[in-house]
Formats: sequence, C-alpha cells, structure tokens
Amino acid sequence: MEILKTAVAGTLESSDCMVTVEPAKKGRHIDLESSVIRQYGRQIRKVTEETLDRLEVKNARISIVDKGALDCTIKARVECAVMRAAEFEGRVSWGGVIR
Repeated sequence: MEILKTAVAGTLESSDCMVTVEPAKKGRHIDLESSVIRQYGRQIRKVTEETLDRLEVKNARISIVDKGALDCTIKARVECAVMRAAEFEGRVSWGGVIR
C-alpha cells in the first residue's frame, strides 16, 4: 500500500496508543514512545512490522505513542492509520489480508 498523506488513529488514553503514519521517500521508520518500552518495546515494534508487512507498506514513517496498549490494539491502530493514510476506499477483507 502506498502512503499518500499523514493520518492518525488512536488516543492517548490509558491502555491505548496513538499511531501516526506519514509518507517517506525510502524505507520504513518507526519512532516509539512508551512508558513500558524496556519491557515491551521489542514486541510493539514486532507487531507493528508484521502489520505493515501484511499491508504491504514499504515506505512510511510511523510514530507510536503507547499508553499500555495490548498487541491487538496496536495492530488495529496501525491498520486504521495506514488505511486512512493510503486513502483506502475499498472493502476490507478483515479475515483475509489483515490478520
């Protein structure tokens, strides 16, 4: 998926995260801010990378401000921000491409 514009998903409430996706010229860059980065930083990055791989995002800058979100929440926020940033208007196969 090609990132066309900046988009945001999520909140800064407890147990959530705010994900911002922006276009990038080359590669993927993930900026992570979290109060639990030492314990869960690798897992947050892993979930984010896997979700971007499934969505076939190659060039993007992703900023995540985590407030203790579970993996499923991180995945949902990344998916939503990417769909908004790509201006995706088609039907989403939730049981197919996005797992």
